[in-house]
Amino acid sequence: MSARRLDGLGILLLLLGVGAIANALWMLADPLRWYHDLPASVPDTGPFNEHFVRDIGCAFLAAGVAQVWAAFAPAYRTPLVASAAIFAVGHALIHVFDTARGAVPPEHWALDLPGVYLPAVLLGTVALACLRAEGGDHAPRTHRTP
Repeated sequence: MSARRLDGLGILLLLLGVGAIANALWMLADPLRWYHDLPASVPDTGPFNEHFVRDIGCAFLAAGVAQVWAAFAPAYRTPLVASAAIFAVGHALIHVFDTARGAVPPEHWALDLPGVYLPAVLLGTVALACLRAEGGDHAPRTHRTP
């Protein structure tokens, strides 16, 4: 296998993906420490649930792997980034909703910026750019017979 040169977008995806994978591995390996030590005041969101933390860890792992794969495989970038963006943007929207309705303190706007909102904005933007670059035409092709 030859080494593939990363473009600027690939570097961004690699960095985001490695961050997501690192977070996932921490969630899976030591969910209680992740819950208490992540500098995002996770306890504000509700009581600790080891199973739930690990479930979400699997989602971060899947999204992170998709981003790293997309970094090195531009031909598959659009579906991989779109899949990761669905998780990241959905996750961010849940945080927006919970903060806006007062379920968590208002300081979560700032606490969630680096680890939730920024990745969602970046991945959503990259996903849209990839779709536009492909022409946005993902409808199935049908063969016409005379």
